[in-house]
Amino acid sequence: MFHFAQIIVALPIRMLYPTKIIGKKNIPKGACILSSNHTSNLDAVIFAVKTWEKKYYLAKKELFENKFVGFFLKKFGGIRIDRQANDVVAIKNCLKVLKDNKKLFIFPEGTRVHNDNMELGEVKHGVAMFAIKAKVPVVPIFILRRPKIFRRNKIFIGQPFTLDEFYGKRLDSEELDRAGEIVTAKMNEIRQQALNSLTKKK
Repeated sequence: MFHFAQIIVALPIRMLYPTKIIGKKNIPKGACILSSNHTSNLDAVIFAVKTWEKKYYLAKKELFENKFVGFFLKKFGGIRIDRQANDVVAIKNCLKVLKDNKKLFIFPEGTRVHNDNMELGEVKHGVAMFAIKAKVPVVPIFILRRPKIFRRNKIFIGQPFTLDEFYGKRLDSEELDRAGEIVTAKMNEIRQQALNSLTKKK
């Protein structure tokens, strides 16, 4: 059912939002966390139709309130999360996805960020926590710009990395801060690659 929904949505999305993915080969087989900046509610949809394998996405509960949108979100692997609370159910669902050897897509900034310099917002602890608990690699991703109709865009996928130095440790706030700094640094590396691509055009 997922691939059927993917095919239905793919044609209009590809036509309206032409997007090139660079570094797709960096996505490993099996479980991993895809950690991306967040520019638009379309980010996950565009990524889903541009990559064949099903992935699971954390999505704010408000998006599920529209029955039509909620239907497609569920088919595309949307995991409902209440951002205003410590959503234990969502956390368990994310860990189950990784335990089942599947891919989890997370926007670690927690919300859409728009700025002229395409700087990352504050990276939350979620990516680091899930990666350490599930012992899976993280793949840093950077979306070059916010999607606009008929404007060409690029999504850069960096090399996967692990947070294995934290495996087995007690994850207090200090350790999560340290792990989060690594995630932020890796995401900034792929961000710089995206910015360099703009410079080369000039």
